[in-house]
Amino acid sequence: MKIIVTGGASGIGAAISEALLQSGEQVLVCYHSSGQNAEKLRQQYPNAYIFKADMRKSEEIKALFAYAGEIFGGGADALINNAGMSLTDCFQCVEEDAIDALMALNFTAAYKACAAAVPHMIRQGSGNIINISSIWGIKGAATEALYSASKAALIALTQALASELGRSGIRVNCIAPGVIDTKMLAHLSAEDIEQLRLATPLERLGTGEDVAHAVQFLLSEKASFVTGQTLTVDGGFLNG
Repeated sequence: MKIIVTGGASGIGAAISEALLQSGEQVLVCYHSSGQNAEKLRQQYPNAYIFKADMRKSEEIKALFAYAGEIFGGGADALINNAGMSLTDCFQCVEEDAIDALMALNFTAAYKACAAAVPHMIRQGSGNIINISSIWGIKGAATEALYSASKAALIALTQALASELGRSGIRVNCIAPGVIDTKMLAHLSAEDIEQLRLATPLERLGTGEDVAHAVQFLLSEKASFVTGQTLTVDGGFLNG
């Protein structure tokens, strides 16, 4: 399978990229600021390709998919929209520039990436899109109103595209990770992280590999009748 992973060289994205590479898939790892990690993947796996792009910029999204067309002989079979950023602040304190930047990366980039990926998928009569949202897109979090809204928009996009593209053989699903042990938790104190762990019924933080396994399932034939769904990978956090 030929797969594009945006934000694929750090955090959850790196775990997704590596799991897919280890299973033998051809993976185009799109990165922005994690060039060193991307290069390590390229050197370690002969089936890895890398491409630097700021997904907030339309021309760089177009360049990414033009490159995918070259290396994959037309385009990708699957797209994993993982690139994103977080922001924690009271909602009335968020600057207008921050609103624009976060929505551009967390939602608009995914929308445009889908638009760029779909024509090839329609031509070949099959495709797979997975959007990486968040549990806060299901249940909004205090001091994360903007982030929550952007991730909720991804869930709505997933449902709409699943309805629109299913007859073209394209499945569209979403994964909503819970508290995952990545650099996105760096702003939290050890006490805060421990509280989050205890608030999770399985009593541990999630890992990037946990999310990667969910991605592999949704890409597989075992999920061939699954589309328009949001799979929470949160250790029971939302039900805790």
